[in-house]
Amino acid sequence: MSNQPISLRQALTTFDALWSPRIVTRVNDYDVRIAKVEGEHIWHAHDDTDEFFLVLDGELHISLREPGGERTVVLPQGAVFTVPAGTEHRPAAPTGAAILMFEPTGTPTVGDRHDEVPAHVDATTGHNLHA
Repeated sequence: MSNQPISLRQALTTFDALWSPRIVTRVNDYDVRIAKVEGEHIWHAHDDTDEFFLVLDGELHISLREPGGERTVVLPQGAVFTVPAGTEHRPAAPTGAAILMFEPTGTPTVGDRHDEVPAHVDATTGHNLHA
């Protein structure tokens, strides 16, 4: 853990990979992760932990499968949202976004249960779709 301030803006310039979070620091047993996102991620759930999102730039959509049905929350820049443990969700950023997440150290990006992870490059954007 760094004993110096961390510029999130600068940290985001150090990588281009989409849907591939980077750990910027740790708080107790939690990773503070940043990621660049664009397009749709996969449906997944974290069975034993909530997942916190803060939109640093752009807009993030999070589709949720809840007991009452499916819904989507839209998070503009500066908004936060917590997906409850065990809730299937699919983040998406139609025009791209930068996000910050809090998750217990070691939490897989695709959760404990998930759809098949694509392992190809999107022909229209050239972005790696592997989560």
